Amino acid sequence: MTKNMGTLDRGLRVAVGGLLVALAATGTVGVWGWIGVVPLATAAIGWCPAYTLLGIRTCPAP
Repeated sequence: MTKNMGTLDRGLRVAVGGLLVALAATGTVGVWGWIGVVPLATAAIGWCPAYTLLGIRTCPAP
């Protein structure tokens, strides 16, 4: 798996994912907020399967 996410993309995913998980943990948005785990996981590994399918790459070329 070659990384296909840049620093800004990863940072935004951590922020949005963390917010969703926090809201789910406090019961504000319900169980659907736990979907925030997905952007957190993809940010952690730096690879997004949807980007691969769509041919998107936000990280600088190696």
